[in-house]
Amino acid sequence: MSVIYLLISISIIVAVGFFIAFIRAVKTGQYDDDYTPSVRMLFDDELKIKPNKSVQTIEEKQI
Repeated sequence: MSVIYLLISISIIVAVGFFIAFIRAVKTGQYDDDYTPSVRMLFDDELKIKPNKSVQTIEEKQI
């Protein structure tokens, strides 16, 4: 039974270590996206939704 307590305590210490490493990486800007904003203007035209002028109801499609 003491082995289970030892393994649980070690796993909690490892999990806290990974959590601290993750928080530190986020604060230092590791996950900042520098590439997408510079390329976004090249793809602006594809993101626009074209209005559909011919909207048909279900009844009109059945005729």
